[in-house]
Amino acid sequence: MSRMRLPPLQHPLAPLFDRAVDSFCVALSHESIRQYRGTVRNFLSYLGAAHPEVQRLNQLHREPHILSWMSRLHSQMPPLGTPSFIIRLISLRSLLNELAWTEQLPELTHLLRREDIPRAPQKLPRPLTAEQDQLLQQEFLRRNDLGGNAFLLIRHTGMRIGECADLSVDCLRSTGLHQWAIHVPLGKLKTERMVPIDAFVRELVQRLRFFRSLDPLPADGRLLARPAPKTRCFAIFAITYIRSVMGSVCPPASSHISFDTPMPQKCFAPVLAFPP
Repeated sequence: MSRMRLPPLQHPLAPLFDRAVDSFCVALSHESIRQYRGTVRNFLSYLGAAHPEVQRLNQLHREPHILSWMSRLHSQMPPLGTPSFIIRLISLRSLLNELAWTEQLPELTHLLRREDIPRAPQKLPRPLTAEQDQLLQQEFLRRNDLGGNAFLLIRHTGMRIGECADLSVDCLRSTGLHQWAIHVPLGKLKTERMVPIDAFVRELVQRLRFFRSLDPLPADGRLLARPAPKTRCFAIFAITYIRSVMGSVCPPASSHISFDTPMPQKCFAPVLAFPP
């Protein structure tokens, strides 16, 4: 669907800003160029309505022109989201820097400062409720497959998924009469450790050993088979498996895992914030 073409912006500074966009955005995508032009239109439309006396670049000042435009962005209806607000500021700041260079007006670089740009909001995962935690564990037990047993092992030992991926087949250690621990190798914490376990976790390890014996990949001393480099292999496995389980246990609206946001390649799995 084609976008509605807006009429040309009528402002004395429009040609200068258009040339700045053409110069600065020469290597950018069409979508990025559209964002820069949208910022120019927004800023110059405000400038023409609120400060019609500004006809030249050297008449632009931080106070009131830039600061009042920023205030208007904050108060507009519907409200502008923080990410969109950040994009507007970064776009205008980049163009002002470009104009400062091309028009030999160094004072333009001081109109919008780095500290004017807020930090992007950090989206943290919501922890699972106690009910969701129980439902997930029940689903893992019901499935009783490789993924379910691996995630139950992570759930009951507190180890990271990367540490679980590096467990050796002989990770169980006897620490006394009827006392056992699982040996967690060097990982993100740069230290190895012994995690005390109960009979249930011992059974989980035995199940994972059984699944490893069925895997067509040759034995390599690890509890879990690794058909590809660890990062890629376990990211794909964990995301796919958790999607399947969460979809059958928790409705998407109540889940803290966003299936629309791609996972960074360095992540091994979505964060499961289990309650204590």
